[in-house]
Amino acid sequence: MTGFRGMRFVMNLIERFKAKRESLTGNESDKQLEAATTTSTLTVLRRHKWPVVLGVGAIALTGTITLAGHQYVEAGMVNVYHVMLNNEEVGIVTDNKIIDEYKQNRHEEVQKNFPDVHVVVDTSRVTYWTERAYNPKTNDMAVIASLNTLLVPKPTGVELKVNDKVIAVVKDQQTADSILEQVKSPFMPKAKDSGKVAVLSAGAADDISTAPSELEKAEFVEKVEKAEVPVDPKDIAKPEDVVKKLQTGDVQPAKYTVVEGDCVSCIAKKLGISKQFIYDNNPGIQDDKLKIGNQLDVTVLQPTLSVKTTEKVVQNQEIQYDTEYVKDDSMRVGVTQPISSGKNGLKKVTIEVTKVNGLMQSENVVNEDIIDQPVTAKVKKGTKVIQGEGSGKFAWPVMSPSISSTFGYRWGKLHKGIDITGNRNIMAADNGKIVETGYKSDYGNYIIINHLNGYETLYGHLSKISVSSGTIVEKGDKIGIMGSTGDSTGVHLHFEVHKSGELQNPLSYLNR
Repeated sequence: MTGFRGMRFVMNLIERFKAKRESLTGNESDKQLEAATTTSTLTVLRRHKWPVVLGVGAIALTGTITLAGHQYVEAGMVNVYHVMLNNEEVGIVTDNKIIDEYKQNRHEEVQKNFPDVHVVVDTSRVTYWTERAYNPKTNDMAVIASLNTLLVPKPTGVELKVNDKVIAVVKDQQTADSILEQVKSPFMPKAKDSGKVAVLSAGAADDISTAPSELEKAEFVEKVEKAEVPVDPKDIAKPEDVVKKLQTGDVQPAKYTVVEGDCVSCIAKKLGISKQFIYDNNPGIQDDKLKIGNQLDVTVLQPTLSVKTTEKVVQNQEIQYDTEYVKDDSMRVGVTQPISSGKNGLKKVTIEVTKVNGLMQSENVVNEDIIDQPVTAKVKKGTKVIQGEGSGKFAWPVMSPSISSTFGYRWGKLHKGIDITGNRNIMAADNGKIVETGYKSDYGNYIIINHLNGYETLYGHLSKISVSSGTIVEKGDKIGIMGSTGDSTGVHLHFEVHKSGELQNPLSYLNR
């Protein structure tokens, strides 16, 4: 009680000092004001010493008690974390690292329980906020247990669609990509030795369909889509089954039994397939010979997914040298005498080949670079000109020519010439004599010109023949019209060059 009275006395004393200070006039100096205040203060303190001491002590004690209480409360304050799921509180944890680690590790833990299916756990909906509280109640284990119950794992798979049709649902994106790569793999071109380019002589042929090539592009013909979807684990397809379905289309084997009168082209026409397909599926066929009762494999696979490749083939081809004839009236007709020998040149030919499921669909000569120019041979010959004798230098038999198929082997069978498209008027490639015209199942309407110098040229698949056998023609004369007769897959000219009865590569004689 005495301390309380002391406190009131000290407070009254302070008020009296303030009143005394305010009563002084503004004319007094600061020193006078300070002296008066000091004198008054000392007088009061001497007269009331004990009440002042008690009052000051009480104030100090109160401050001490207040400070100690604040420190006690502060010692019990901690940060806690309110865990939320979809903005609803799940509980309170002591450390935010508990939730961060839970969100990071939860997916891996769940995936271990479902090894054969991809599982999604959406932890992005789990959030938390911080609060500073006094002796809060937390339960880390209960919060984690609640999250495990509330966050339901969802099995998902990747739906594989071809042309908007669902083919299968597989485990995950990685599995889907692997399946598609397995479908592509058999049709990727074989490795090319970059240090070597084969040199083809003027009469040589290479199988361009199987020649080493450089892949420029590989794509699927059909539209392929992949999308993540919810799935029942038992509906996940095996990767090997999906690959087989995409490659074969679930087609069952088919057999054809040879009967009397059958031939390869007859069977092909009867079944609506190509002769080449029959040869490829039945490598035992030799020289088109068939035996009655033999069974041929005519299974036509219809892949669900077709692989289209664009490949670049580079070949070095010899350029056949020309021969310049020098007339000599001292020599009789038909007699020749070499003056200087010729030399074949060399060119690098770049061909773009398009294949679908490994079968060649088209080829296009995109570039020719001359490496070595040919050297022309000179030959002295009699001056008597034989009508129809060729110059030995061939012109393109078609105006504005474009090559749709080159000379060479196609899966074991020789393509004897080149296929040319362009203006449909067919012209003689050099002076010569028409020695044969007619129709054959493979060539359709055809013409053969003998150039009376060891060379012959053949023109096939014509829609119309404009000359007759025995006619003398000059280089550039119209001899027929381009067509698609015989064993042809479209309107074009099949053009062959023969030298002394041997097949030649026409591209060795024709330059752009």
